Formats: sequence, C-alpha cells, structure tokens
Amino acid sequence: MPLSTASAPSSAPDQASPGRAAPASGALLVVGFVLLSLNTRVAFGQVGPLAPVAGWGQGTVTVLGLLPPLCMGLFAPLGALARRRIGEERGLFWASVLLVVGALLRTAGLPGLYAGTVLVGIAVAVVNVLIPVFVRARFAPRRIGTMMGVYALAMGAGSAVVAALVAPVADAWSWRAAIGLAVLPAVLAAAGMAPQLRVERRIPAAAAPVRRRPVGRTALAWSLTAFFGIQTLVFYATLAWLPSILVDAGLSRTAAGTDQAVLILGLAVGGFLAPVLAAARADQRPHLLAVVAVCVLGLLGVVLAPATGAPLWAGILGIGMGGGQALAAVLFARRGTDHDHVAALSTMTQTCGYLLAATGPALTAALHSATGSWTAPLLTMVGLLLAGSVLSLRAGHDARP
Repeated sequence: MPLSTASAPSSAPDQASPGRAAPASGALLVVGFVLLSLNTRVAFGQVGPLAPVAGWGQGTVTVLGLLPPLCMGLFAPLGALARRRIGEERGLFWASVLLVVGALLRTAGLPGLYAGTVLVGIAVAVVNVLIPVFVRARFAPRRIGTMMGVYALAMGAGSAVVAALVAPVADAWSWRAAIGLAVLPAVLAAAGMAPQLRVERRIPAAAAPVRRRPVGRTALAWSLTAFFGIQTLVFYATLAWLPSILVDAGLSRTAAGTDQAVLILGLAVGGFLAPVLAAARADQRPHLLAVVAVCVLGLLGVVLAPATGAPLWAGILGIGMGGGQALAAVLFARRGTDHDHVAALSTMTQTCGYLLAATGPALTAALHSATGSWTAPLLTMVGLLLAGSVLSLRAGHDARP
C-alpha cells in the first residue's frame, strides 16, 4: 500500500521532515495501525452481552454504558494537546499503553471495572482525535478513505470477536475472566505502535499564519457535531441495551450475545464500506442520508420483530451505525483545510458529540422504566436520527465554513 510522509498538497505548513518515516517502516506502520484499530471498541462491546449473564442491575449497565462516551467527550482535548506536545505517533503509543492498564484494571471486580472503563475511555478519546490527523499525514491522500475503512473494519472485527466470546467465557468461568479477554489485544496494540516511537516528529515549514474563525463559530463544526453526536448516541444506547431488549423479547442470553456480535460485525462492514465509497467524492450528503436510512430500518425491525428477525436487524443496524461512525472521520479529514483544522474539528465534534452521546444509555433506561416497554426508546432514537439527518447536511458538502 503506497505510503506518504507528506500531507496533502493543500497543507504546506504540515509537511513532514525528511526523516519522518523511512520506506521500510511502511509495513510496521500498517500493522501497528491495524492492531490499535482492533482495540478502540473492544472493551465497550463487552458490557451488553455480559449484562444478562453477570446479573448486573439496570443502574450498573447504565453507568457502564454512560462512562465511555462521557470520558471520550471530556478528554477529547487531550488528543489535541498530545499532538502539539509529542506528535501523533507518540500520542497513539502512550494511548495504547493506557489501554493496557485500563484493560487490566477492569478485571478487578466492579470498582475496577468502573475505574478501568474510565482509563480506557480516556485512551480512546486520544486515539479518536489523533487518528484522522495521523491518516491524513502518514498515508497518500488517495488512501485516506481506504485507511479509515480499514480502521473501522478492524475496530468492528475486534469488538465482534470479543462480544461473541464473553458470554460463553463468563458461563464457563466468570464475568471477570470474560472482561480479561480485552487484555491481550491491548498488549498487541501497544507492541504494534512501539516502532512508531522511532519516527521523527514533523517540523512545520515556515508559512504565513492561517486566519480562520474559531471552529465553534462555524456552521460546519456544528453540523458535524449534530451528525456525529446523534449517530454516537444511538451507537452507545444500542450497544448497552440491545442484548437486554432481545432477552426481554424471548431470546436466550447466548442468542442475544450472538446477535450483539452480529451487530458489531455489521459495524465492521459498514465502517469499511462508508469511507471507501465516500472519500472519493466531494459531496458526502448521499452517503450521510444512506447511513441514517439504514439505521432507521434496523431500529424499526427491532421494534416490529425483535425475536424472529433479530440477527437480520442487528446486522442492518450495525452496518448503518458503523457507516455513520466511520463517515464522521472521513468528514473531519475532507472538510479540514490543514492538519490543525482537522484536529480542531475533530476535537470539538468529539467533545460535544460524545457528551451528547453519554445521555443515550441513561435516556434509553429512563424511557424503558417510564413506559415498561422498549418501543418508546427505540422510536425516540428513530426520531433523533431523522432530525439529525437534516441538521447534518452542511457537513456533507465542500462549501467553505
């Protein structure tokens, strides 16, 4: 796969220094990138399948569903800080080390599970902000869509494998053993990113200061935030509660865990296809509307036939949500005028978007408690997606902010 040590031509101030990446580092770069990508949702995909098996109450599931997006929102600015202080490569490596620490801590009973989830959330917050900048800087411009697709595909595949294994492992041993499945891939991610410590930091070329409005005062940034925030709210609410919805519909706990794995496998498929299809075009509005439509179809399927069509609806919903998550990263890279602008858009969108998404699991639980049914929360998510599709259209095309 062709690699480039320089950024896109429009980003002269961000050109890499000559020694930034030797040709021989290309294979290690891709391997490290894939290993890190495998880990960015593994820990979060364990809670839903484990909830019925471990006997956790609604409060525990709600908190564990709320912590990841809350931490990723609150700590997204750390990604921009890490980029300025130590560069993308070192920032991603130290984030992968924090992933290992968090994965280990999560095996230490419920208090450790809460604390470790916070650490994993912080690590993933840094990764989320740095990945679009890293991809734009280290891969040839024509490969941005492909590499963002690889990122989402690996992310979904890693989560799907672990989600399929946690219920059988918990039944055979304990939920702590099932949680411990996330440790090995986290260690591999840290090892895979370690060679990037040898890469020289970029030395920005002298250039006239770029004058632009703060991203928080642009329609582009808020449109991106609306798209990403609503997509991510639906993502985390579904990830936390889909197995419980299916168990209440009459499925066994094992079947519900398997359907969660189908959902996450769908995330991988949609996450690969959306950026590959969208990155080559200047206008991503058709792709944006398509992922919303697929998500709505999956949610309505769960409302109308949760037991008889569960694997089908889980797969469709996963494809839509995976496409939405990955498309957002493409939009950061495509709408940003240079690396600093990409980082600023990514930081603001993920800070605000994840804080909005943190309400998803709690909102779902509250609506379920108030109505005694899962229909109200599922239809509420449908309504949010439809409203968000209108608010998000500005983010889908290339008009300048």
